[in-house]
Amino acid sequence: MKCAPGLQSRLLTAHEVGDSVTLSRLYTEAADLAEAEGDRDRAAFFLTHAWVFALDAGSGTADVLQNRLRSWGRC
Repeated sequence: MKCAPGLQSRLLTAHEVGDSVTLSRLYTEAADLAEAEGDRDRAAFFLTHAWVFALDAGSGTADVLQNRLRSWGRC
């Protein structure tokens, strides 16, 4: 998978500091990249992480992420 510049290091940093909002955003970014490459399984894996972190953060994006997963038959 092609990664956006620094995506992995930004994910690791967000994990280290426990920033659920940023983790949700970054995992969504990873899911978008995987989907653009046609890898729906990997995209769903990342999107599930994005959804969980959005739920943890109480973010309004959780519903959007869940609906996206549902549209793929994953939730």
